[in-house]
Amino acid sequence: MPHLTTDDDVKLYYEDGGSGIPVVFVHEFAGDYRSWESQVRYFARCYRCITYNARGYPPSDVPADDERYSQERARDDIRAVLDALKIDKAHIVGLSMGGFAALHFGFTYPRRVRSLVVAGCGYGAAPNQRQQFAEEAEAAARKFEEASMPKAAEAYALGPTRVQFQNKDPRGWKEFVEQLTEHSSEGSARTLRGVQKRRPSLFDLVDKMKAITAPTLVMTGDEDWPCLEPGLLMKRTIPTAGLVVMPNAGHTINLEEPAAFNQHLANFFQAVDAGAWRQRDPRAMKEAILGR
Repeated sequence: MPHLTTDDDVKLYYEDGGSGIPVVFVHEFAGDYRSWESQVRYFARCYRCITYNARGYPPSDVPADDERYSQERARDDIRAVLDALKIDKAHIVGLSMGGFAALHFGFTYPRRVRSLVVAGCGYGAAPNQRQQFAEEAEAAARKFEEASMPKAAEAYALGPTRVQFQNKDPRGWKEFVEQLTEHSSEGSARTLRGVQKRRPSLFDLVDKMKAITAPTLVMTGDEDWPCLEPGLLMKRTIPTAGLVVMPNAGHTINLEEPAAFNQHLANFFQAVDAGAWRQRDPRAMKEAILGR
């Protein structure tokens, strides 16, 4: 099994396939490298596709210390992947927890980014939901510690932004739950406490997002309620951002609507690689409704 080592000596499992311009896919909390299979099969025909498991997700290491899990570590683990594979810059595609990591990577290491796809990003970002999110993250962590993994996984997979996937594709949703069941209960709990619970709100990162210059695609499902307002915030704030809102879709949009998700990415990559993805014209941000 191929592994790479981060700067704090954590081994991360990765897979590397295809050839061409590199694309790094960064998974969500309830997923792993397998969650990107529909994207890898599609894009590896023309791109070099890299997937990896975050720390806490076997066969990557599961550090036995909450302090080894943080938003900064999740961000820097993307850099560790690029460094280990000797990749100067890449398209970075992240969903949910991976979307947060991709966003932070974009404004921290701009020279390493060919483009950013920030999908399903925003849980716990709303200022009036910070305490609620922290409490729910802690409750979920305790459930992963105390309940059996099948019970904890199914409860998590039946959240209000996951039922859309279950309704549309019961077979795919069942596979998603089975894969979640195989995760480490310790790694899941430590990730919830170290990364999810403690990460900063997007509303506190406006100045950093304004500085992003890489082409950016923000994506969300229209029934992924915690991500709608944050999606609009990123669209307004990042001067290179385009926004895709997928209809009648929940949180796990790459699994729920793989064909549409892939097409949006393909169109975006094509525009970026052709140099045709432009920064927003500042005239579009004037307060006038009809004209000057």
